[in-house]
Amino acid sequence: MRKMIAVMALSLLAANVMAAVSPEEAAKLGTTLTPVGAEKAGNAEGSIPAWTGGIPKNAGAVDSKGFLADPFANEKPLFVITAATVDKYKDKLSDGQVAMFKRYPETYKIPVYPSHRTVNLPPEIYESIKRSALNVHAINDGNGLENFTGNRYYAFPIPKNGVEVLWNHITRYHGGNLRRIITQATPQTNGSYTPIRFEEEVAVPQQIPDMDPAKGANVLTFFKQSVTAPARLAGNVLLVHETLDQVKEPRLAWIYNAGQRRVRRAPQVAYDGPGTAADGLRTSDNFDMFSGAPDRYDWKLVGKKEMYIPYNSYKLDSPTLKYDDIIKAGHINQDLTRYELHRVWEVVGTVKPSERHIYAKRHMYIDEDSWQVALVDHYDGRGQLWRVAEGHAQFYYDHQVPAYTVETLYDIIAGRYIALGMKNEEKSSFVFGFAAKAADYTPAALRSAGVR
Repeated sequence: MRKMIAVMALSLLAANVMAAVSPEEAAKLGTTLTPVGAEKAGNAEGSIPAWTGGIPKNAGAVDSKGFLADPFANEKPLFVITAATVDKYKDKLSDGQVAMFKRYPETYKIPVYPSHRTVNLPPEIYESIKRSALNVHAINDGNGLENFTGNRYYAFPIPKNGVEVLWNHITRYHGGNLRRIITQATPQTNGSYTPIRFEEEVAVPQQIPDMDPAKGANVLTFFKQSVTAPARLAGNVLLVHETLDQVKEPRLAWIYNAGQRRVRRAPQVAYDGPGTAADGLRTSDNFDMFSGAPDRYDWKLVGKKEMYIPYNSYKLDSPTLKYDDIIKAGHINQDLTRYELHRVWEVVGTVKPSERHIYAKRHMYIDEDSWQVALVDHYDGRGQLWRVAEGHAQFYYDHQVPAYTVETLYDIIAGRYIALGMKNEEKSSFVFGFAAKAADYTPAALRSAGVR
């Protein structure tokens, strides 16, 4: 009898450890917290305003190609951080940002503008977030999700640990099914580069009407990426099934090689496998600032802090710009960037003793209003700062979707970098809500997608 009671007590304890938040905690969403779990109040100094619902869907004009007008075009920087003044602001910068000033003292700068909490999401997404708070819990040592049903967004809006914060980035709202044409650049140290052009689709199972529920049960997203330029790479296609529990079922990936005219499995498209056409400057899990399974790291939640992060980057997305205006030697053109003071979640990932990864440590800073990773400092096995990532974000107010304008990853040792996501010279901005079919995300569909 005592043994049975002890077993029951342990079971109850385990349930409490793994349980989602209480109804009382969940009730904070939309009251003291924003509907996504950020602090609704501003800071004491007034330099971070209170969240009052974000900006409206008609905050600016939308041109014929879908590019957004900058709602803050008339604003001037409050100040510009330079190598001469960086020590004054170090407490609100990452170590990686400080290192960029040392690496490029003459050209790297951070223009700081007034802060605007622009993010707001559709009502049905807020409903999903509340449901997640009440029902979702982590399994497999935090590397999988259970009871994550319906519209799967923001698994842990009131996180209790580091891996839950990371899951909110992984499961954030992308606008449903998303189609985009973007350019990647990997400049040499003198700034010369060859643009790599991608056509990409991200589709979610719940927005694919003919999707077999059983096939979509453990899939978070379907991702397809076609290379269309330069000619030597054109026709190669990547397909990824991003699984919810990648310990139980690892990420599924296939590549169609146009030269060989064959489809093959691509297990290297994960973790620290090389990024597509990235010249060795990013890993697969550097995509989207961080993507894929979190299981190779122990994730420590440090807390929250105020930092200057790239934000409301409408100027950087202007269709009047050419890629040559953006890509410069050493780093992108910082005159086109915009940084604001925002609260971020600080999370440190350290490779588990039993695992391996080229990044021994990842120091992440995640925006509280969008759950997007804003900054990441990457360290090598010797503990040396190696690569510095900045996610230049903007809010697509017409569709109520936060996203990246450009992702940059700077190798401060080699003096090179990669910039991913530019679309300034394209005929269209992002296309949200396109009609997806289940057959389009099968290995058999890759061959037709890759025909030159």
